[in-house]
Amino acid sequence: MASPKTQYVCSECGATSAKWLGRCPSCSAWNTLVETAAEPAGGKNRYQALARSQPVTTLSEIEARDFDRTPTSLEELDRVLGGGIVSGGVVLIGGDPGIGKSTLLLQAIEALSQRMKVLYVTGEESGAQVAMRSRRLGLDGSQVRVLAEIGLEKILATIEVEQPDFCVIDSIQTLYSEQLSSAPGSVAQVRECAAQLTRTAKSTGCAMVLVGHVTKEGALAGPRVLEHIVDTVLYFEGDTHSSYRLVRAIKNRFGAVNEIGVFAMTEKGLKGVTNPSAIFLSTHGEPVPGSCVLVTLEGTRPMLVELQALVDSGGPSPRRLSVGLERDRLAMLLAVLHRHAGVATMDQDVFVNAVGGVRISEPAADLAVLLSIQSSLRGKPLPKGFIAFGEVGLAGEVRPAPRGQERLKEAAKLGFSIAVVPQANAPKKPIEGLTVHAVARIEDAIEILRGM
Repeated sequence: MASPKTQYVCSECGATSAKWLGRCPSCSAWNTLVETAAEPAGGKNRYQALARSQPVTTLSEIEARDFDRTPTSLEELDRVLGGGIVSGGVVLIGGDPGIGKSTLLLQAIEALSQRMKVLYVTGEESGAQVAMRSRRLGLDGSQVRVLAEIGLEKILATIEVEQPDFCVIDSIQTLYSEQLSSAPGSVAQVRECAAQLTRTAKSTGCAMVLVGHVTKEGALAGPRVLEHIVDTVLYFEGDTHSSYRLVRAIKNRFGAVNEIGVFAMTEKGLKGVTNPSAIFLSTHGEPVPGSCVLVTLEGTRPMLVELQALVDSGGPSPRRLSVGLERDRLAMLLAVLHRHAGVATMDQDVFVNAVGGVRISEPAADLAVLLSIQSSLRGKPLPKGFIAFGEVGLAGEVRPAPRGQERLKEAAKLGFSIAVVPQANAPKKPIEGLTVHAVARIEDAIEILRGM
């Protein structure tokens, strides 16, 4: 009996190779080729659903209308989705095991079941386990239809019979198609199952959510094409030692990207946090050296985050360590601080941390980082109610940050009274309760700090 043919498939891009290679010839990733059973040559009927011909039309003749959105009753989730779910839209949500993905979706599907037909497909748990979680969360569940199945063809048949308006697939890595011989979770199975579910969502108008696993690096498992074929990609983030969770939009065809929703994990499930700035601010009774509050922008939401710096004698090989910010950018900012403001840290260890585990990627954090470092170096705290934001260039200039007025208004609303901002972000009209110092260069900001 002839042995079955095998091939090697890249877990990153899905490219195939007849033999094992250390480096994928397609995407150049190392050690990503996995041995799988070779798929039989598919006939022309296999992808017949893809070949639905549509008449060629002129772009100006196509009716352009806004998408109707259905709120999920979870305000933080609706914020990330762009206002709610869209008919025929496909959402991919990933996160670490036990972070709360199934809990969040069970709460959302319970709220949506009061207004539309819903279906919850579980491939990782039994129906009894889903019911047990529902009872624990205090959900009614009388209108939620549940299917425990991992066969793609049976799931598609159920969707055709039930005709739901909203469907959750938990998770895409557990499904398998009978047309393929590889195991569930393989690159071919994930790609094929996601493609067929997406085609079903588009043809029937059923909004669909696919739950995805993540790798140890935190990226979504499976081929990269998985993120390309869906409409929205969400990441569920959070520390297992903290009760707070962040839902971040990485891709959204129906709304803004980089939006975040903040949830608190409670005994009755996930509850939206209306004032997330309170999470990322420390509860110091009095100001302490090395602490500066930054007004950052996450999507369309201004948020206040406390940055902490610690400068200590480091000896001949000083360390530069940052948590929540880019380490290379920290080294660059220290060079700018020395060159243009005359503040030397070449013999000091410098540690910078963003409170609350938040990751800050925008350059508007530069000014707050430098002022917190200067505060720690002098051993003198910044004034109470102090905030700062602005990008610092290599020439020492302080560049404006986008939507500066909204940042200042958010800070004033939360009771902050002193702000150091780029000159271009200075408000045209005074903001009640907020004293704004506009600076053009980093040395001007340091001089203002020394006078406080």
